[in-house]
Amino acid sequence: MAKKKKNAKQRASFRKSHQGRVRDADLTRDYRDGKSDKLADLNLGERVSGKGDLTRKRTVVSDADQSDKDASATHPQLRSGRVISAHGLKCKVLDDQGSIYECAIRQVLKSLSIDGRSAVVAGDLVRFRGDTNIDGMIEHVEPRRGIISRTSRGQQHVLVANVDYLLIIASVAEPSLKPVLIDRFLLTASQCNVQPVLVLNKIDLVEPVSLQQLIGVYAAMGVRVLMTSAETGVGVDYLRHLIAGKQTALAGQSGVGKSSLLNAIKPGLGLAVGRVSQDNSKGRHTTTATTLIPLDDGGAVFDTPGIRQFKLWDISAEEVAGLMPDLRPYVSGCRYGNCLHLSEDDCAVKDAVADARIDARRYDAYCHLLESDLLLDE
Repeated sequence: MAKKKKNAKQRASFRKSHQGRVRDADLTRDYRDGKSDKLADLNLGERVSGKGDLTRKRTVVSDADQSDKDASATHPQLRSGRVISAHGLKCKVLDDQGSIYECAIRQVLKSLSIDGRSAVVAGDLVRFRGDTNIDGMIEHVEPRRGIISRTSRGQQHVLVANVDYLLIIASVAEPSLKPVLIDRFLLTASQCNVQPVLVLNKIDLVEPVSLQQLIGVYAAMGVRVLMTSAETGVGVDYLRHLIAGKQTALAGQSGVGKSSLLNAIKPGLGLAVGRVSQDNSKGRHTTTATTLIPLDDGGAVFDTPGIRQFKLWDISAEEVAGLMPDLRPYVSGCRYGNCLHLSEDDCAVKDAVADARIDARRYDAYCHLLESDLLLDE
């Protein structure tokens, strides 16, 4: 007879709660008030330190190490699905049969001590308990891959999880191109093993020849660059074919045309589109939360809110050069192992810039990123 598999047990950290003291009364006050007779009846095993209900660690029983078949047999009432949007205390989950459930999050998941702001994000693969009222409760979140996140108020803000492509949408005009923001997205994609694709949108507003040098710099780094126009349809068919069958996240600042491109890729989608302000050349937020949009040719696209500031998460100043493809080959040639390639002696990266083996604009962008962002936090 086969042995029954035991559930996996692991110690998990939880957030601090704001519960009261374990002791129900002030013993010193009771003694002074002449209630010493009640003290003899107290439980001598009562602890003053944070034990029992106040402990910050608990043993969690999970079936994560079992196969899906075993897990389904153990919990036949649980459904599998993917979070298509997460906003506040509610999440919308798309199950394997195509039904959408509005789910709450189990309290034990919300109580876990994690770096992120939320225990459940768009793109998460989850197991939930659903009923006929199209309401449910998320019970388990599968391990994530392909995470796109940034730093927000000192915490990890996960924009989307479980993606294959990161489409970095940048407009060549209205608003103008921001290479520093593009570099931040490229670093995040490199760290998370997500394939980046740079999409230069609104190509109809400029002369394409003027972008040839810029495109050459990114192409030399191995980054795929596409020129598109949601207005004229240039590059839309190629982009639609590229993301078919893939899990793709769109990211970029407000006003670059993410929603317009999605409307062109999937006719009839009808996403709201805002105009760029004529006063400050900045876009207005029309997408307020990351939302999954299934594609007709398979796969899905995650439309993320416009981002004006993208602060790197979990990337130190020493790691940046190693994540940049054009600087990476020269990092090991520096004299010092912790060289930041700024003012150190015998720096192979600075020598490569002087010999024009590294584009000077790329090195300036690297210095700007370290000095204006990462080094200020240390």
